[in-house]
Amino acid sequence: MLGVMVDVSDAETTSTANATFRELSTLQSFAKKLLESGTVKMVIGYSQGYTSDRAMPAFITDPEKASSLIFDKRCFHNLTMYLKTAEIKCAGKIAIVVKGCDAKALNVLLLENQIKRENLVILGLVCIGVGDPTLEKCRICNVNTPPIYDELFGKPVPNKEWTSATFTRVKELEGKSQKELWEFWVNEFNRCIKCYACREVCPICTCTRCITDKNQPQWVPTSPHSMGNFHWNLTRAFHLAGRCIGCDECERSCPADIPLSLVNWKLIKQVFEKYGFIAGMSPDDLPPMSTYVEGEEEEFIK
Repeated sequence: MLGVMVDVSDAETTSTANATFRELSTLQSFAKKLLESGTVKMVIGYSQGYTSDRAMPAFITDPEKASSLIFDKRCFHNLTMYLKTAEIKCAGKIAIVVKGCDAKALNVLLLENQIKRENLVILGLVCIGVGDPTLEKCRICNVNTPPIYDELFGKPVPNKEWTSATFTRVKELEGKSQKELWEFWVNEFNRCIKCYACREVCPICTCTRCITDKNQPQWVPTSPHSMGNFHWNLTRAFHLAGRCIGCDECERSCPADIPLSLVNWKLIKQVFEKYGFIAGMSPDDLPPMSTYVEGEEEEFIK
């Protein structure tokens, strides 16, 4: 069964969800045709997990198994993370199912030449939120309709403007003193066990060899202690500045429940306020952190 999460308390949302539900009924047949015709070698989407409360990524090569595709509130995974793997890059042309936030990651990967557009068929899903209850990232999402797709399933929903509510969690931290902030992050980062799940699940962490894996010299201490944990988590956040699309998969995958998205959203907020830039809205928008415009202010070196 294909479906989306419905908030029955909101008539407009319910109407959108029902329309999306009807459109999504064609996803399986469309994916099957892509595989039968040889247009793609694989379809990456969602399927039923090993327990009833879970969905899991699906890598479908058999047209008859396209009927196993699902989409509902359990489908919070950002599937674009698999596009950076050597196995998928060697698989030939593939189709991938994307929500709005996933499509933003896709745009960043295209902009940075990590993947080739001609090797993709993008199956966009109009999404009004996933998770139970709705994830924080969904409550502030501005792209219910993917900003890039080849085939769209669901009735398009116009992009929303970011408001002050978008950065509520970040602003709560900004209201703390430096001492309070230090104590907060020491307490959070001390739980880090250096499993690097945040790196592995991030679609934008694309370095062939991560700085944490380099030991000549040793850039980042490998032991899970305060200094090394701060070094790792902040270095990774800075590497994502102007690139992070706010899918919050890093925080969801963290076994220590560290609010990693707070660091990322702080930088997202600064980039947005300074440059008016939102990562992933277009594969053609050059990111401000790697682009120089003649005549721009350089107050950071004054």
